[in-house]
Amino acid sequence: MSADLIVFGEDWASHPSSTQHLIANLPGQRRIVWANSIGLRSPRLNAADAGRVVRKVGRALHLTKPPARPAAPVEETRAEGRAPDKIVQPLVLPMARSAPLRALNRALLARSVGRAAQAAGLRRPVLWTSLPSAADAIGALDEAAVVYYCGDDFGALAGVDHAAARAFEDEIAARADLILASSPLLAARFPAAKTHLLPHGVDFARFATPAPRALDLPAGRPVAGFYGALAPWIDTGLIAATAHLLPDWAFVLVGPEQSDVSALRACPNVSLLGPRPHSALPGYAQHWTAGLIPFHDNAQIRASNPLKLREYLAAGQPIVATEFPALDAYRAHISVCATPAQFAAALQAARTPDPEAAARRRASVAGESWAARAAEVAALIDALAR
Repeated sequence: MSADLIVFGEDWASHPSSTQHLIANLPGQRRIVWANSIGLRSPRLNAADAGRVVRKVGRALHLTKPPARPAAPVEETRAEGRAPDKIVQPLVLPMARSAPLRALNRALLARSVGRAAQAAGLRRPVLWTSLPSAADAIGALDEAAVVYYCGDDFGALAGVDHAAARAFEDEIAARADLILASSPLLAARFPAAKTHLLPHGVDFARFATPAPRALDLPAGRPVAGFYGALAPWIDTGLIAATAHLLPDWAFVLVGPEQSDVSALRACPNVSLLGPRPHSALPGYAQHWTAGLIPFHDNAQIRASNPLKLREYLAAGQPIVATEFPALDAYRAHISVCATPAQFAAALQAARTPDPEAAARRRASVAGESWAARAAEVAALIDALAR
């Protein structure tokens, strides 16, 4: 029997996260209600937070609107990729700590998410949360079991109320029947008897199948590429310094700007292209000379399992990265560097095509599809429901 699910994750149809990939690839006949993001800090008095509140309230007023398709289709090897049956925008007070406010949140969640679950025909669903901020949903939705999917170190993640997130995470972990952790460092924080290590997967068919070269990818010279948020955990200074050492290279960065990128803008051979759809990324990763993963060394990164790592490997091109633990299974296929000079040397070495090395990179993640990861998850959650 396939368990029905209520899932608390980020906003559905945003840039696909590991939770979206897993849920979209779950096998079996099951009904799914997806609750959009509950913030990981209290809103501040600024324009960005005000806009986010307005957008969420607007979505909450259209609870019966048909769900959007994912921003990126599930991998083509799956015949029945799916969106949730219903998508809900819960209206709650994010990260509320006082007993009265938490009681109010439980009532609001029972009303909005509970109604959506009832309308979708869910019976004794498994409650899945990928966010500590959904702690108040536990016990309010007639769930048969609770799954906590931990994909980040919320005590170190940028933009999060760390103390509150850790407190809520401890509460969820104590009440969860199953904990899924995306890295060994995260798994070690939870009780071993109910914790399962679940590394991220990859949309292998999408990234390994030849795609046309992106039209805005420079031609006529080598290209060092990166995609993802230009967030505080990205070492933009390292990229800029490496770009200065390689003036004949083009450095192409795809993704939203979420930190100070002035050092990059000062480099004439650096292009900041902004965000692109997930489905367009193979057109970059398959055709640049080498991919970059330039992280700062911090607690968040040491606990991370970045999706781009396996996607870059599936694309087959050389990879130059800073040190972080998630590289362990793939070090034979990656140049691990620390300084701009080392990055520059590794990039120069990547200029000579090596089809056999490219095949080995793709082969290293060929068995790690999201469909395979989702089948593993399905067996675990369906056992809970039984």
